[in-house]
Amino acid sequence: MTEGTPAQHLGTGGDAGEQLWQSCVEQLAQELPEQQFSTWIKPLAAQVAEDLSKVTIFVANRFKMDWVRAQYSQRIATLLEKIYGQKIQVELVLTQRDNTVKPKDFTSPADMSSLDEMPDVVEDKSGGISKNRLNAALNFNTLVEGSANRMARAAALHVAGSPGQLYNPLFIYGGVGLGKTHLMHAVGNKLLSDQPQAKVLYIHAEQFVTDVVKAYQRKTFDDFKDKYHSLDLLLIDDVQFFANKERTQEEFFNAFEALLAKKSHIVMTSDTYPKGLSDIHERLVSRFDSGLTVAIEPPELEMRVAILINKAQAEGSTMPEEVAFFVAKNVRSNVRELEGALRKILAYSRFNQKEISIQLAREALRDLLSIQNRQISVENIQKTVADYYKIKVADMYSKKRPASIARPRQIAMYLAKELTQKSLPEIGELFGGRDHTTVLHAVRKISGERQQHTELNQQLHVLEQTLKG
Repeated sequence: MTEGTPAQHLGTGGDAGEQLWQSCVEQLAQELPEQQFSTWIKPLAAQVAEDLSKVTIFVANRFKMDWVRAQYSQRIATLLEKIYGQKIQVELVLTQRDNTVKPKDFTSPADMSSLDEMPDVVEDKSGGISKNRLNAALNFNTLVEGSANRMARAAALHVAGSPGQLYNPLFIYGGVGLGKTHLMHAVGNKLLSDQPQAKVLYIHAEQFVTDVVKAYQRKTFDDFKDKYHSLDLLLIDDVQFFANKERTQEEFFNAFEALLAKKSHIVMTSDTYPKGLSDIHERLVSRFDSGLTVAIEPPELEMRVAILINKAQAEGSTMPEEVAFFVAKNVRSNVRELEGALRKILAYSRFNQKEISIQLAREALRDLLSIQNRQISVENIQKTVADYYKIKVADMYSKKRPASIARPRQIAMYLAKELTQKSLPEIGELFGGRDHTTVLHAVRKISGERQQHTELNQQLHVLEQTLKG
């Protein structure tokens, strides 16, 4: 079912309510990192009123209810309204009486005084999930390789094959939905296939925070150390969540030192490079930066095409190459958005009993394409880059060649190729009538340097986010 589809596609009665809630959950699965979805959304149960006017969501305890209300309830309400076509009331209720206090990260000895009265916070639920929390489907074989992730993939393969040696720690950073989590699971799965007795743990930073709280609450730090200090490989996702959490940072530093001392390996991910992390202690940042730091970029066109074709095959469908190119040209930001677009096309194809074609893709993705039609212009890129590097917009078209001007001009050409549908000759014409080979040289130069220079990569991230609004 397509997002925003009117209510007539939902069926009637209880089936309609079930379909409505399931469609909402499926959309959240596309939007959220896997760990967040599994922890907070997947366990939720919902009851939908017969007339679909209200959805009651049942949550296990008060901590989870507070967190879901703060982080996800608004998005859930928005999605339900888009799917049904009308406003729907959303209510969160406890499945049973629960007086759980929301845990916090303790910043002073005074904070510790209330721990004895605190009930248990979020427990690890291992039903159906392996103890190491790895997803076997996320491996190197299912990861599509391209220039956007080649260096990170090569480093991850080396770590999986020779843990505890080079690239320790391995720090992988990049935007949402680019495959950082997939790469970490691949490292863990490869190591376990080679060394089945190895002690491996994949964990999201939020869960580490919770484990620290529980250790203080229950006075079970020996168990905490047994769990984290004895690992052969620790895979920890989204370390930016440690910001402003003093005790958590202290305990992670201790675990970090203990693991390195015993030649264990640590792989981390973040949405920014180590020195770009805010509100995290300098000594921890310096540890993060002491091994190898690699970026994963948004996938280039050919890689996006390969991802679409491979994912369609995994879903038991065939996507013609020309359709994959059409979709890849219009969905550029990350793998998760590509997967979301693919699911819409497959659902639209099955629902309408039509073969996948460019026309069908246009119909299935009409909302997305209407946004693309208001896409970024080369002129806007030139102005944004000129403002960022404090040069005149006129310098973008001029024949001046000092580095202070030529460099921003090359960056603007690179962004024009990445963010617009313009051809190389068209871009050259908009930069003062330059030859397409000049544009190609600029694109290749900036693309290559982006892989090697953290500072340039961060500048490009800022510019891209500014342009995308």
